[in-house]
Amino acid sequence: MLQSALEKAKKAREKKALYGEDIDLEKFIKEEADEHERLNKASEIPKKVQESLLKVGVDPEEKERAGTFIQVDQSGVCSTCESESVEIMGMNVATEKYGWLKDYMWKAVAVDADKYTAQTALRESETGETSGYFIRSLPGSKEVFPLQACMFIGDEKVMQTTHNVIIAEENSELHIITGCATGEDVSSALHVGVSEFYLKKGAKITFTMVHNWAEQVDVRPRTGIMVGDDATYMSNYILTSPVRSIQTYPTAYCPGKNSRVVFQSILGGQKDSILDTGSRVLLEGEGSSAEMISRAVSKDQSQLYARGHLAGRTQNVKGHLECHGLVLSDDSMIYAVPELEGSATELEMSHEAAVGKIAEEEVQYLTSRGLSEEEAASMIVRGFLSMDITGLPPELALETKKMLDMSLKGM
Repeated sequence: MLQSALEKAKKAREKKALYGEDIDLEKFIKEEADEHERLNKASEIPKKVQESLLKVGVDPEEKERAGTFIQVDQSGVCSTCESESVEIMGMNVATEKYGWLKDYMWKAVAVDADKYTAQTALRESETGETSGYFIRSLPGSKEVFPLQACMFIGDEKVMQTTHNVIIAEENSELHIITGCATGEDVSSALHVGVSEFYLKKGAKITFTMVHNWAEQVDVRPRTGIMVGDDATYMSNYILTSPVRSIQTYPTAYCPGKNSRVVFQSILGGQKDSILDTGSRVLLEGEGSSAEMISRAVSKDQSQLYARGHLAGRTQNVKGHLECHGLVLSDDSMIYAVPELEGSATELEMSHEAAVGKIAEEEVQYLTSRGLSEEEAASMIVRGFLSMDITGLPPELALETKKMLDMSLKGM
């Protein structure tokens, strides 16, 4: 790491995040995660862990997958790749293989953004190794099958940090499924994931993430996306299981001409979960566009914050922000925060936010057809959250629907 970046990280060691509950890192930093044995293939993962992986869309048998990366706590335990058009490997391997990779690190996400990015950088410096994965699609390639990556926490009270770099070279197409989960015995842990995406001219990345953390896990992803000319970035985020707290606010920078970004989120707040989620897009290239769509449901004592910020900073840009929420119990809460910022004369930006309850006439209609009130409400909620994930190839669209259906069982 460059000395200047390291100095910035040291100064930001105690810097609180702009949003979300502040976490005391000391109670996690002092717990050292055990080193885990490397495996030759994902199917060698213990059966108990395999069940957790399947719930977040990661297939241990690697059927119809171009490659796999699995990290357990701080150990990259498995990395395989069956395709010649993409690369996937641990960041510690990639930084040794490619000296130029350092030119991408900490460019899309600031090392001093907050205490979580700073601690990730400081751990990299102290250990001399970078956890996380490196993914790259070669120029002009269009891999049909998705790559899959999993971040799994197996030890109690550890802080898992990852630093991922994803590069889509010119005119390439890349599909990624990531799943995050914890072991059944883990009651408290912290996950900090820094992810940097770089899309070159004409490239496309579809990134589908499913979270299935334990009820007392805190999660702090930090994501930045750089989108070049005629490039497209599509993010599908699914979280419907209880978690102690999550705070995430990925930011996409669109300096590229005719660049496009789509964020689609499906959120289910349960028990006393605090979900502070959102996304931000800076439209800086002429003709760039963005869509940000979220569906949110809160129940029990959950708190759900749905943020969105669209900034149009040049001519002929378009953006739409949409958040719909259902409040299912009096003790739960949804707070929608749509923001539009325009600083050019020729632009089109809009937002739509609505929070309400299940319509009584819909429940009455279903109960008149023989369903109980509980069954009717469940069907309405599942239908509300089962929005179409657009822009995926047919095979991946079907896979994503399966992951969503599995996630919604708990709702």
